[in-house]
Amino acid sequence: MLLGNAKIATIDKTSDTDRFSYCMRNSGAVAIDAGKIVWVGDADAIPAKYKDREKFPYHDLEGRLITPALIDCHTHVVHGGNRAVEFEMRLEGAGYEEIARAGGGIVSTVTATRDADVDQLLKSALPRVESLLAEGVSVIEVKSGYGLDRETELNMLRAARKIEDVRPVRIKTTFLGAHATPAEFKGQPDRYIDEVCIPTLRAAHAEGLVDAVDGFCEGIAFDTEQIKRVFDVACDLGIPVKLHAEQLSNIGGTKLAASFGALSVDHVEYADEEDAKAMAKSGSVAVLLPGAFYTLHETQLPPIEAFRKHGVPMAVATDCNPGTSPLMSILLTMNMSCTLFRLTPEEALVGATVHAARALGLNDTGQVKAGMRADLAIWDVTHPAELSYRIGFNPLFDRIFGGVSVEKLVS
Repeated sequence: MLLGNAKIATIDKTSDTDRFSYCMRNSGAVAIDAGKIVWVGDADAIPAKYKDREKFPYHDLEGRLITPALIDCHTHVVHGGNRAVEFEMRLEGAGYEEIARAGGGIVSTVTATRDADVDQLLKSALPRVESLLAEGVSVIEVKSGYGLDRETELNMLRAARKIEDVRPVRIKTTFLGAHATPAEFKGQPDRYIDEVCIPTLRAAHAEGLVDAVDGFCEGIAFDTEQIKRVFDVACDLGIPVKLHAEQLSNIGGTKLAASFGALSVDHVEYADEEDAKAMAKSGSVAVLLPGAFYTLHETQLPPIEAFRKHGVPMAVATDCNPGTSPLMSILLTMNMSCTLFRLTPEEALVGATVHAARALGLNDTGQVKAGMRADLAIWDVTHPAELSYRIGFNPLFDRIFGGVSVEKLVS
């Protein structure tokens, strides 16, 4: 396949900077063979071997924009039930305790998730997945964490793995057993970690269900010593780690994650400059989650300038979950990262492509570059900034996944 007459945002480093940028080709072409990008360049400099119309059918994109396919590197799309009633109760003035007494909060999601089998979890997740795919997403990270018992945590990961079998998408699974203490272990978080979380992690790894290990390090969840015990086991098993940290306060989670060389540290609203330095040293990605910031009416902004100053790569993700970020639009996430967190549109697109790939430990996607997987998004726009600029508008023309047109507009 040869895609021509296109604008291309290759997402690469320029010669005079170490930061990723659009790196535009305003009249470019992309050659694809065996699911990979084999050449990218100017339309008037296409090598002769890629002009073989039988092997490389030509598609005139009429000036449309090609970017890497987008990546949602932090989601909880597999879960049971929803919390719409809780949302309504909050708007009517109900507080956390009243909602909890009515069976709301995470208890509601845990109950609904435990009541669902693998097939039911998969079925309920697919509409959320499809919403992301419709906006040009090719990779989705999926966390467990709403089972909080052995069998349900495993079922969540099993359901996540099955998504790849029924939809054209790559799934990266993350074990999040250290998400919350379930009701049956109320007041006993250490016992839960030792008796449920760590044994379940070992079982999930043995079944081949885990690509990364995560935890929620926060005053309302687990402290650094408890998370460290989980991370120690992950390291023993050879599994990379990441962490929900510094969302509501700063209790040292970012520095802990950095000390383990975490792939990413996520939320990070309360991270400080020392945290940024630690992340820069460890190479960890800061994953910004404006959906949760918006839903919870937070006011503490992530330390964007410190991340820029110290060269911490910033990714953006939906955090799609039933309670604090019922957000299923990566394009709206990019807009919110600009309007709420003051990223530039360029930083938002880089954050949803190459930096999101890095947050998942992937080095074969996120750029339009020879040797990369042919995972591309083709847009009816004239400039990449339009992807973050518009609200509630999807300009996707086609999605190329592994060299195949998913929308069948490029055949």
